[in-house]
Amino acid sequence: MSDISIYEITVTQVIKNLEHLKRFIDKGKSFAESKNIDIDVLLNARLAPDQYNFIRQIQTACDTAKLGAARLTGKHFQSHDDKEKTLSDVIDRIDSVVGILKELKPEDYKEAADKKISLPRWEGKSLTGKEYALHHMIPNFFFHIVTAYDILRHNGVELAKKDYLGDFPFKS
Repeated sequence: MSDISIYEITVTQVIKNLEHLKRFIDKGKSFAESKNIDIDVLLNARLAPDQYNFIRQIQTACDTAKLGAARLTGKHFQSHDDKEKTLSDVIDRIDSVVGILKELKPEDYKEAADKKISLPRWEGKSLTGKEYALHHMIPNFFFHIVTAYDILRHNGVELAKKDYLGDFPFKS
């Protein structure tokens, strides 16, 4: 059995889950249409007063994916202005980040595991790229994906665990 690469967990899995997020959004759109609910209600919904709303959860998941890739590879990507207000804006944001990630190759991550990564809020402390991916980037990304899922589910959108997990690459 080969070791899983940082590329696989920070690009392949992230793309897969951003695509799942678009399916959550499609179900949210269908739900809103069937119940005669303005989609803005779902886009601006939140689980708690001190948590981000649905749109901000998506923006943060996308930023976590893109900035994580930048930190691990040393590449620079176009920034997003966090101006999304509509369903179409949100989908465009996801598609933009998926497009950026799809341009990355495993070779871009050749030195990622040992790279020293530090963020301003860490007050001079750092993690290796491997530690950053495993302890910060991936958990943070999935936190925002699952919170977006939970916001829709809490508001009545019929989502199930299978929607969250998606399809598996089963072998026969």
